[in-house]
Parts: sequence; structure tokens; C-alpha cells
Amino acid sequence: MNPVRVLLADDHTLVRAGLRKLLESLPNIEVVGEASDGLALLELAARMQPQLILMDIAMPGLNGLEATGRITKSWPDMRVLILSMHQNAEYIRQALRQGAVAYLLKDSAPMELELALKAVLNGETYLSPAVSKGVVSDYVQRLRNEEEPVDLLTPRQREVLQLIAEGQSTKDIARRLDLSVKTVETHRTQLMKQLDIHEVTGLVRYALRAGLVTSPD
Repeated sequence: MNPVRVLLADDHTLVRAGLRKLLESLPNIEVVGEASDGLALLELAARMQPQLILMDIAMPGLNGLEATGRITKSWPDMRVLILSMHQNAEYIRQALRQGAVAYLLKDSAPMELELALKAVLNGETYLSPAVSKGVVSDYVQRLRNEEEPVDLLTPRQREVLQLIAEGQSTKDIARRLDLSVKTVETHRTQLMKQLDIHEVTGLVRYALRAGLVTSPD
């Protein structure tokens, strides 16, 4: 089995030397080059065609986030593992958005690097536990702050929408909710206007996406 070809990118010589020694102690890993800045890394990646790149974020010339984006766009099969001292959620979001498949803190134990490498080479994403907790918390907070159109509907409108999606007729809905047929029709008209949906089948699809009803499948 051919060894995994790895490139290192960090502007600190001692950091690169330590990483090289650690990586070369692992089975089936071959460090094929080192770069001290993002621009040099791009040139090296084009020439060496590694399978995996370990890089820092803070580098002169071209930072690691920008370099990650260019690499994953030019060579989609190359996997990028970010090694950084930053736990800032925005850095992590940017790294993942640019195509990095792992984000590891520099103060991680050597065993964690080995776990990250195994995960990445198996096609998985890896985040340091401390990083992962922050990302999940940030994601949950963003979800809570986002308002979906369905959240702006009144409880009665949600009831009507659910019953429409369940295939109930206007008369059935009126009977079920103890409303007049005209009131139900008014609710349906308002739903279509608020959701910018102009047919009943569209309301059904929206209710499915919003989780108000489940697909029979």
C-alpha cells in the first residue's frame, strides 16, 4: 500500500520540524514537502500533488483560509487539515466553508492528530473536541436567532396549514376547528400570501418541509 503523501505549511520552522517528526513516526505517512507561506504552498501542491495538507491559518503572503479555498477549488481530491491556535468560531466556520475537512488545535495531544488523520483519510470530518463544542453551540444559537416563515404564523394558521396538508377539505377543517367555511378560506388565503405560495399542493410541500406533517413514505 502506497504511503499517504502529506504537505506541511507553517511559517514557524520548529513547528514544521516537530510535525514532520511526529508524522513520520506514524505508519503509511510520507511528508513530501514543507512551505512557510500560502503562496509557496500553492506552488508545492501543484508540483507534488499530495493527498493531504496540514496547514496553519496565520501565514504571510496568503493566509491558510484563503489557501484552503484555492486548493480545494483547484484540486478537490486534496484534503486540508487546519492546525491552529485559534478557537474562534468564525475561523472555524471560514475554514469549513473554504473546504477544510478537519480543524485541530495546536495544543492537542499527538494521539489526537493521529485520530484526525484516520478520520480524514476515511472521508470524515474531524474537529477538536473543544472546537466542536463551540461550533455546535454557535450553530444552535444561530438557529434560534433565525426566523423561518412558519415561525411567523399564528397558532391557528399553523393548525389550518397542517390540516390542509393532511388532505382535509375546507368543510372538514371548519368542522374540526369549529370555524365557518369562510373563515377557513380566509386563513388559507392569508397563508398563501404570507408564504408566497399560490396553490394547495405548494402549501402541502411547505408543511412537509416545515415538519408540520410527515411524509406517508
